[in-house]
Amino acid sequence: MSQRRLSPVTSRSSSGLPGGEKAHPLPDAIPEESASKDTQEDALSLKQGRFSWLRLEMTRAEWDIFIASTCLKLLLFPAYRSTDFEVHRNWLAITHSLPISKWYYDTTSEWTLDYPPFFAYFEKLLSIPAYFVDARIVDLNNLNYGAWSVVAYQRATVILTELVLGAAVLKFVRGAENPAMQRIISASLFLHPGFLIVDHIHFQYNGFMFGILLWSLLMARNDRKLASGFLFAVLLNFKHIYLYIAPAYFIYLLRSYCLSPTGSLLPGRFLSLANAVILTFLASLGPFLLMGQLPQLLSRLFPFTRGLNHAYWAPNVWALITALDRVLLKFVSRGQLGSLAVNASGVASTSRGLVGDTVFAVLPTVKPIHTFAITVAFQTIYMGKLWTNTSYKSFVTALTLCGFTSYMFGWHVHEKAILLVLVPLSLLAAEDNAYFRTFMIASIAGIYSLFPLLFTPAETLIKIVYSVLWAVFVLRPIHRQVYQFPQGILAVVMDVSERLYLAGFPLLHLVVTLLPLAARRRASSQADASDNVDGTELEFLPLMLTSVYCAIGLVWAFVRLSVIYLTRKD
Repeated sequence: MSQRRLSPVTSRSSSGLPGGEKAHPLPDAIPEESASKDTQEDALSLKQGRFSWLRLEMTRAEWDIFIASTCLKLLLFPAYRSTDFEVHRNWLAITHSLPISKWYYDTTSEWTLDYPPFFAYFEKLLSIPAYFVDARIVDLNNLNYGAWSVVAYQRATVILTELVLGAAVLKFVRGAENPAMQRIISASLFLHPGFLIVDHIHFQYNGFMFGILLWSLLMARNDRKLASGFLFAVLLNFKHIYLYIAPAYFIYLLRSYCLSPTGSLLPGRFLSLANAVILTFLASLGPFLLMGQLPQLLSRLFPFTRGLNHAYWAPNVWALITALDRVLLKFVSRGQLGSLAVNASGVASTSRGLVGDTVFAVLPTVKPIHTFAITVAFQTIYMGKLWTNTSYKSFVTALTLCGFTSYMFGWHVHEKAILLVLVPLSLLAAEDNAYFRTFMIASIAGIYSLFPLLFTPAETLIKIVYSVLWAVFVLRPIHRQVYQFPQGILAVVMDVSERLYLAGFPLLHLVVTLLPLAARRRASSQADASDNVDGTELEFLPLMLTSVYCAIGLVWAFVRLSVIYLTRKD
């Protein structure tokens, strides 16, 4: 498939599009006016054209999707909510009740403010109507407040702020070379199971922030690179996890915007971009710089006392290595592999999903410097390719690989960070069969890896049925569009292996559903036993199996995408 699919949109005749569809104008194009119209109408048309990139002009099908999805989200108001719900309620109280000088010092609750200042300002804005809805929502000492007023208010703010994402995916359709396929991809993003699980049930604001990211990528697609860089700088000051993909933005904007094709610096563009970024960071960090609180703020944003793995192992390379360490420990404890030394402090460190420092029992312990070095090494390889090819498609792929690398090799990675891979990868899903297969494997493994976030019975059917329906309505039409029969024995073996892997997810779900029942039966039958083989290991086993099985798919998707990007010239 040609590179033009993801390249910036250019004007063309209707014959240049599939099915003879008429090309959409550029977002900032000004509608033509006939000479017969009066001056007032011309001025109105000019004004409308200037802001036409903001207009959505939704079709009936798009309205149907929006209304149906909103109704579903409203029905999920009473659903399970994690401790993140209280985290954000506490941040509403902090920003409403305390002066800005105390925001990053307050310890009234264990859920201290640890997001960048723009998100704190965002919480401050949300706290104003929250006070009028129910003043107890923003009471700093009203910990673990769970009245219906706070549930309805905070759930509603997630739906409303997610409109940023909805507007972005709609604009991706406008001006696309294949509007029909882009409409499927845009719908898949707005209806993504990851957002439903993490935002609308578990509770966070990822849809809002990924909306900003997609607006930034849209500006890059439309060759508005200064706006793209500015929006990404804004995003960094909302949530610092997006530092994972910052190298791709740096190389892309430097090479394609600040340098000429011959490599010489363009001072005007460089200064414009630098000023936009600096002013954004000054607006965010300025008040804390003036108060001398920057070290305290940074200590909240970057706590280095956490372990290699999160409580539930994010399915990455370290999950596989951690599982291997546990397997080797079993052999050593049975007298096999006796030549291997055992670190006593690592025996209980990684088997029960503890948040503390991870120490391996048999394998060498991984330290933060190791994860940092590996991450930088891989990202440097991708940035070298991006430097030589700054097309939009190359940028999106490199950006996805930056996020993927950080997810694979980062320190204390959260399972929710997989969205940083799945969202930009969605934009590449319909490029060709190779990209689609990578997207399909990463999406199924990545979405399933989020299932343990919802462990209550009431949400089990929701997450399964919704994810299956999403896969059917998204993966099948793209598959029909891009499928190619595998050529060669190696391609056939890969195809069969990938199909078998994906077919294993129903079996995996059956196993992780039955294991807790077996653990409870075992614990009850050995209630009076004093041996070390109790039900606690079986209790964590479903999480470990989920993490390891999903890690296999995600590592393979990472390898696939890396090979595609580095071996192709487009």
